[in-house]
Amino acid sequence: MRVSHYAHNAQLISCVSIRIRRNNKFSKIGDMETPPASIALDKLNIPHTTFQHEGSVESYEQAVQERNQRVGQVVKSILFRVRENEFALVLVAGPKPISWKILRKVLGRSRISTATEEEVLEVTGYRVGTVSPFGLKNQVRVIIEANVLKEEIVSTGSGVRNTAIIIKSADLHQALKDAEVFELIESENL
Repeated sequence: MRVSHYAHNAQLISCVSIRIRRNNKFSKIGDMETPPASIALDKLNIPHTTFQHEGSVESYEQAVQERNQRVGQVVKSILFRVRENEFALVLVAGPKPISWKILRKVLGRSRISTATEEEVLEVTGYRVGTVSPFGLKNQVRVIIEANVLKEEIVSTGSGVRNTAIIIKSADLHQALKDAEVFELIESENL
């Protein structure tokens, strides 16, 4: 199922193909229900679309195929614990692993870890597998892996299972104006 949503100059244009499944976790806009990340982007007047998968997404490869995207266009949002009560959200495209050594250097810490599921929910307001860099519950440092911005269009989590935000990488960067950009994948992993 696809739900398109576009905000431009404070006007909201919605286009629905097939049918929309009702779920109380969305906010209603007309006949359409909108994920939290889309609502946050609307407030910033950032153009984007939402994509809802027909069924449950079980793998990264499935998300790539159903969204008709290349591997480097699907962006994961990974929350890291830098120290107690300090977190950083890292956006990385594709399945290639980030370099923990480089990330520790960027964060200025010799020890970091991925956040627990409970921490992810508490810090971002989203469950693991739905995390979006938009509309976060708490303010956190956001780091964009440089390869994310090499693609013209990318997709991210929306805050809702099986639903993605499709956005131009330039608009993603504009929406995350305080985000830092670093190369976090070692060249031999590219």
